[in-house]
Amino acid sequence: MQQKIIYDFHEIQSTAKKILAATTSKILCFYGSMGAGKTTLIKALVKELGGADPANSPTFGIVNEYANTQGKLLGYHFDFYRLNEEEEALDLGFEDYLRQDAWIFIEWPEKIPNLLPEKITEINLKILEGQAREIVIA
Repeated sequence: MQQKIIYDFHEIQSTAKKILAATTSKILCFYGSMGAGKTTLIKALVKELGGADPANSPTFGIVNEYANTQGKLLGYHFDFYRLNEEEEALDLGFEDYLRQDAWIFIEWPEKIPNLLPEKITEINLKILEGQAREIVIA
């Protein structure tokens, strides 16, 4: 079942709560154009999950690891924008990350369609007017 959420930037934390309540998997795949707010939304999700430090974009490092306030693994944040082929994700050990009991946030999952597991939560972001965004969770 799909869920649609329309929000503005000042509603980002309440939107993160709604997303977490609607997820069917700890693997969240974020689809949307450049500037749609994928990283901003992931920052809010990490904060909502009790991340010890603020999340940031892993564009150049490809992956960031987050811990909770007790120092335990919270999750991983991938940004596959710069990948040219799926094999590059395999070289990073992507399959090993998927075996962890952790949240997995993936920006640009369309770069690795054959590596995604069956059970994921798709989050499609669309830019509306101003800072408003529409999310469809599937």
